[in-house]
Amino acid sequence: MKKLIKVCLSIVGLILIAVLGLLIYLRMTEYRPEEKERVAVEGTSTKKLNQDDVISILTYNIGYGALSQTEDFFMDGGKTIQPDSKKIVQENLKGIGDQLKEQDADVYFLQEADRDSKRSYYVDEVQELWEGVEGTQAFAPNFSCRFVPYPLPPIGKVYGGITTLNRYDVINAERIAFPSSFRWPVSMCNLKRCLLVERTPVEGMEKEVVFINLHLEAYDSGEGKMRQSKILADVMKSEYEKGNYVIAGGDFNQSFSCVDSAKYPVKNTDYFTAGEFPEEYFGDGWQIVMDDEVPTSRLLNEPYDKNSNDTQYYMLDGYIVSPNIKIIDLETQDYDFQYTDHNPVKIKIKLK
Repeated sequence: MKKLIKVCLSIVGLILIAVLGLLIYLRMTEYRPEEKERVAVEGTSTKKLNQDDVISILTYNIGYGALSQTEDFFMDGGKTIQPDSKKIVQENLKGIGDQLKEQDADVYFLQEADRDSKRSYYVDEVQELWEGVEGTQAFAPNFSCRFVPYPLPPIGKVYGGITTLNRYDVINAERIAFPSSFRWPVSMCNLKRCLLVERTPVEGMEKEVVFINLHLEAYDSGEGKMRQSKILADVMKSEYEKGNYVIAGGDFNQSFSCVDSAKYPVKNTDYFTAGEFPEEYFGDGWQIVMDDEVPTSRLLNEPYDKNSNDTQYYMLDGYIVSPNIKIIDLETQDYDFQYTDHNPVKIKIKLK
């Protein structure tokens, strides 16, 4: 009996040492960005932005090249942590790249783009997609962890974030950090979300067009999304008050009031449920828009089957546009979730 107790205590002791060692490692290697950081803009662009230009922008959550029609995801009620092979990621990236070329936008807001992650077989997705688009590339990490220890088998290393591909001349790019939505120790190995803000001068004017790429919180209680939305509103209103033109686009993980909720009813509250974006943070004249003719996102509780009674659709991707910009067109592109769990949304705007 004494030997059994000693063996049990030894096992417990080893487990505690391993857990303590993991916590120390995560703390020592934790990604701790500054509130504001300059972001490198790679590449060159000679395209100047004129006031009478019709500017086309495409926002697209690419699901790190791993969430195509054949996949589910453990956080959405599925089981999968990563695809079965690197080939699947590469095929998805090629398909997404072809879609970007087909859309032929001036500016691309991409979310969930990995650069060095186990879940996407360490493919530099930003580099591959950028090579197919003329212009500049700026990248802001929002998920950087040497080892994510959950679930089993663990996710492992993740380094990914949001990237903006821009055919216009960019004079500055900045990462603006959001406060963490999670408590310690989960915060050490979870997303550190942010805004990616780019500035493009308008020819013959002292004004700038401020492009803001974003991906707000998903799996929180809702308070995190509210704080992030408030920061977004403050940044956008501050730029507008300076006389600049401001447009933000991305995955809000929330729905807007312009969406007909009857089109995409919640079937099971045990799964992810999109909250309502707090539009009261913005004043009169601000345009908060989604095109709900086609869903922008699907639930990943199972591989995609449009005829399944368990399939859930969402409106999560859209734009916020300052009052001094006219919206010419807005359309969700129906790619039927072929290469990722989102459909891209394209907007065309003109400066007033």
